[in-house]
Amino acid sequence: MAETARYEELVRQFSAFGAVKREMNRIMPADCPSGSASVLTLLGRHGDMRMSRLAELLSVDMSVTSRNVAHLAERGWIERSPDPADKRSRILRLTPAGRTRLDELFRRTTRLLAERLGDWSDEEVRHLAQLMARLRDSFGDGRGVPRPAAPALEETTTRTPATT
Repeated sequence: MAETARYEELVRQFSAFGAVKREMNRIMPADCPSGSASVLTLLGRHGDMRMSRLAELLSVDMSVTSRNVAHLAERGWIERSPDPADKRSRILRLTPAGRTRLDELFRRTTRLLAERLGDWSDEEVRHLAQLMARLRDSFGDGRGVPRPAAPALEETTTRTPATT
């Protein structure tokens, strides 16, 4: 029981964090939904890659990745070229127009964060970023890294919006 109480507030905060993500999605251009923005971001961060690697980084099925890639390619934001090592595979890369779109997405999200966190100190923002990176690392960062199974926690009668 004491073990679960330690994490209950985190569960509540994760549930409420959806509002933050929804607001960030609302500021995205209509022609660039969040899945497409994630693809652009990963290509911008990691460079050219195969679609299978992209799906792994996104932690989604290849069919979802294919839809996002097709959406971006139709707009000229990414290009798909044959992989020299395996002609059946394609290498994905940002185009100059894709880089421009990615830069715009970063400007929009940076502006929103600056508005909402304007009363936070630089140290508080740095600390939040460090804690979020550590949390992400604890979950393997969606990189297909096998993690040991979490120990089963005792069931409690306390319910939060995320668990009901």
